[in-house]
Amino acid sequence: MTVPAAEGFYMPAEWQLHARCWMAWPCREELWGDRIEDARQAYAGVARVIAEFEPITMIANPSDVAAASMACGRGVEILPMDIDDSWMRDVGPTYVVDGRGGIAACDWHFNAWGQKYEYYNNDARLAEALLAQQGIRRFDAPFVMEGGAVHTDGEGTLLTTESVLLNPNRNPGMDREETVQSLRDWLGVDKIIWLPAGCHDDETDGHIDNVACFVRPGVVLAASCPDQSDPNYEICRENIGILRGSADAKGRKLEVITVDQPSRMEDAGTRLSSSYVNLYIANGGVVMPGFEDRRDNAAFKTVAQAFADRKVIQISSTDIVRGGGGIHCITQQQPDAGHAP
Repeated sequence: MTVPAAEGFYMPAEWQLHARCWMAWPCREELWGDRIEDARQAYAGVARVIAEFEPITMIANPSDVAAASMACGRGVEILPMDIDDSWMRDVGPTYVVDGRGGIAACDWHFNAWGQKYEYYNNDARLAEALLAQQGIRRFDAPFVMEGGAVHTDGEGTLLTTESVLLNPNRNPGMDREETVQSLRDWLGVDKIIWLPAGCHDDETDGHIDNVACFVRPGVVLAASCPDQSDPNYEICRENIGILRGSADAKGRKLEVITVDQPSRMEDAGTRLSSSYVNLYIANGGVVMPGFEDRRDNAAFKTVAQAFADRKVIQISSTDIVRGGGGIHCITQQQPDAGHAP
């Protein structure tokens, strides 16, 4: 089997120029319940903000195209395709480039975060269908993974969590060594920095995009938790310690910028995975979450300083996290291969 890295492909950093952003319209009634319209309005709000920075397409079930178009407005393209859910980061393709103008994509096997939902056939086929429509080369990965499980600096370093990629509900036949080799083969990375876990009670089992992301080469934004009674306190403390003790693939000791997470949020007794780190880096901008929380302003200042060369916009995301994810989870960037380094 040919793997992307063998042909010079690698996953570029999220801050590299994008050709487009992809999203998917909320549709799983069992997930959202009577708050599905609130979720749709929140998704539309994120799409409209991203449209200020780059082209964006919202994928929607054919029966939802008109409603999605009305909610999103003229600046957001709507593409009818069959979907089961609305987490484009995980069900969409992960695009890779070769630095010479070529683009391809990894199509991960998707099993609804370890069979947490019964119906996901359309989502499992979405990447293949989208790439066929785009005419972009598809690499069919022989293992389960989601885009939210990894974050890269585009220079050979990748962040991930053990709680997801080493979870037996994903790839029970793969050990750490095999997982490391797969990440190298499929994303063109040289060094993997493993964090033990993501946020407590995260439905994904702890995706990296809730706890850490690269800001630029050698610099990581990491979630911190000031409340010692919160289970996330020890998780964040350990993650930050590992990051501060790590170097990237180029040998640079990582600089770690911490941002306190919002106060504990619950919905019907269920802990919500709210995180300021779950943000989207757009062309010239950053779209970050707010939660009507007393820590929103401080988080905005931290992110704005970290991304001083971009316009940072904070948008309410409470109606998104009720579904189990954040702004990064509902977006997927397609790099502009002609401008990839």
